Amino acid sequence: MHNLIRSFPVRTASLIVLAAVATLGLPAALANTIVSSVPAIGAVLSIAPNAVSVTAATTLLTDGNSLAVTNPKGVEVDDGSLTISDTTAVVGLKPLTMTGIYTVSYTLLSATDTPLTGSYTFLFNAPATISTPSTVPTPTTSLATSPHTTSNSSANVAVLVFVGLATVVALFLLWYARLIWVQSRRSAKARKHSSNDRRPK
Repeated sequence: MHNLIRSFPVRTASLIVLAAVATLGLPAALANTIVSSVPAIGAVLSIAPNAVSVTAATTLLTDGNSLAVTNPKGVEVDDGSLTISDTTAVVGLKPLTMTGIYTVSYTLLSATDTPLTGSYTFLFNAPATISTPSTVPTPTTSLATSPHTTSNSSANVAVLVFVGLATVVALFLLWYARLIWVQSRRSAKARKHSSNDRRPK
């Protein structure tokens, strides 16, 4: 009996210590933390993401969460379309055009822990700016000569040549006819003089 009385305080103390340890360890087991993110913390990107997501260790409440993204100048580049899916919060991004460090700030609420607030950064290397191309003169479209046009041109040339030859022949015939007519008149005059000379005086 004496031993039982002496051991009772020891057992009670042990139970109290175990209960305290269990109580103190409970919040730690239920504490909400960031499990993963896209883009990852410290990531270096050359292709602009179209959204940012943060995944927590515990299920998130559907309301009261916030997720914002700012560019190197501190201007928000998220589109405000926050979506909560179980343990993940996702927000869409506007087109990223600036090279530099982008900051992701979050406040995540769960039913088992205090609000989880924090931030992380990633680096985005924007593509080189493409200069506006200079105005290039519009090439003049040349009209190809169709076979029909070529044949018409050849026919026209042939007609002109024919007309020219006909004109030359006509002029030659006129000249030749005039020549014969002149010679015939000369011959007639000569015969007339000859007959006059033969008449008796």
